[in-house]
Parts: sequence; structure tokens; C-alpha cells
Amino acid sequence: MIVRQDLQKVKNRALRLNVWFKALSKTERALTDLTLRCVERVRSHLLEAAISNIIDKILKALECTFLVRAEGIGCEIAKQLCKIAEEWGNKQAAGWKQDKRFITFLGVNSLNS
Repeated sequence: MIVRQDLQKVKNRALRLNVWFKALSKTERALTDLTLRCVERVRSHLLEAAISNIIDKILKALECTFLVRAEGIGCEIAKQLCKIAEEWGNKQAAGWKQDKRFITFLGVNSLNS
């Protein structure tokens, strides 16, 4: 069951992270806004299915945004670490810059701290 407070939290997060207008069509945004204004708790199965699809769409867009940010930050950190490791004589460090898993790991760690 979808409750107004939960839907409002998802909308606020999407707005804060600039996903609201990018991920949703005008119709989807209007349906969500009307639901927030008129319904405390969604009882209609049809409306619940439509809102669930919209929420899933937002959450997927938020995931992509997080991973893109993590990779961007992780890439910069990996470059710095590679430079330091190469100065210390580690010959394998040059490959760290291209390791996507390592870059994502560094970015997620940075964003979570």
C-alpha cells in the first residue's frame, strides 16, 4: 500500500538530486502531484500500479545518478593513489586507473563517508 508520506519522500529526493524532471514525463509528474494532493493512502489497484511504476522509474534513475557520481569521484581518487603508488615503486599501480571495480569501490566509499 502506498502512503502519501512515502511518496512525498521519494519526490523530495528526486527533486533534490535533479532526477524529477529528467526521469519522468509531464503526465507522470502530474499524476504523482495529484495523488499527493488528493489521496492519503492509495486504495485503487490501478492507481497503485501506476504510482508503483513511477516510483520504480525514479529509484532506477537515482541509482544511475549515484553510480555516475561514485565513478567520477572514484576516478579522481584512483589517479591520486596511482601516482603515489608509482612514486613508491609499485609497477602494477598504473593499471589501477582502468579498473572499473576499483574506481567504483573508491567512489562509493568516498560518498558513504
